[in-house]
Amino acid sequence: MYNALVRRDRRFEGVFFIGVKTTGIFCRPTCSARKPKRENVEFFPTAAAALSAGYRACLRCQPLSQPLEPPPWLAALRDTVDRDPARRLRDADLRARKLEPATTRRLFKKHYGMTFHAYARARRIGAALSTIRSRNTPMLQLQRAAGYESESAFRQACEKLLGDTAPAIRDASILHARWINTPLGPMIALADEAGLRLLEFIDRRALERQLRRIRSSLRAAIVPGDHPHLHDAASWLASYFAGRHPAAAPRLAPRGSEFQQHAWNALLQIPLGQTRSYAQQAAAIGRPTATRAVARANGDNAIAIIIPCHRVIGADGSPTGYGGGVWRKIWLLEHEQKMAGALLHR
Repeated sequence: MYNALVRRDRRFEGVFFIGVKTTGIFCRPTCSARKPKRENVEFFPTAAAALSAGYRACLRCQPLSQPLEPPPWLAALRDTVDRDPARRLRDADLRARKLEPATTRRLFKKHYGMTFHAYARARRIGAALSTIRSRNTPMLQLQRAAGYESESAFRQACEKLLGDTAPAIRDASILHARWINTPLGPMIALADEAGLRLLEFIDRRALERQLRRIRSSLRAAIVPGDHPHLHDAASWLASYFAGRHPAAAPRLAPRGSEFQQHAWNALLQIPLGQTRSYAQQAAAIGRPTATRAVARANGDNAIAIIIPCHRVIGADGSPTGYGGGVWRKIWLLEHEQKMAGALLHR
């Protein structure tokens, strides 16, 4: 992909996008800008993934634009989001601008490849998570990379998602946060002394809700930093994706009801390379009629991969819903079958 970028190979147009770490901007592979060094580039399958990782669109190659130019009012709406991604524009706000919400969503997706609300969410979460990813980067540089005009607006955006991280909250509980790159995309991990609280792909739609729920239940602020449990999680993932069966999982401390805890513990009992149906999972916890409740508990699992909710499939063997995307579920199951096969032949 880097060779295609250097050559500006048009065959790769739409196949991937590149993020430039030094500028905080993402581009098409055919962008005419000066090519960055390989170590300063990362690749994304979609524009939405680049946005969720904290990048903003290049003004030169306009990676969000489609062949047709967007109408001025639509471009102005996108500019409104870019100036303050933390501001939530709901359907009522669109109507106040004399914009019909359904038409706005349809045209936004036509011209930018995603709905208006999906774009706003990706910009909002990407800006806030950039503070975790680049914890040693000055706040002003992060603010500019995220496209905010004022430092106060940027801090407000971060605090809405991550909690008040100011030094004044000395008595607050702290959730340490780490950005972990994986072959399936970047993940965010949260941990405190009790153990690992969250491990999720940053482009999961439910991530904002999960972060708010964990913050609220623990009355904690999320701050960039490392922790032994985060180190253990990163090491576990490195072994897993390298095809080596990790020796032991990090200490896990998911927040949930008693029923959810039973469902998640049962997930940990599914052997590597094997799957269960939702009905089998319900029977395993002694609640054979609670298939739907088990499915909801799986959907609320906030520790992806390590608590393997991806190993639960439909009764017909199909890889039904997965918060991280069905394509990831298929990849994980195939990867684990290969790992299990390799262990058998040792």
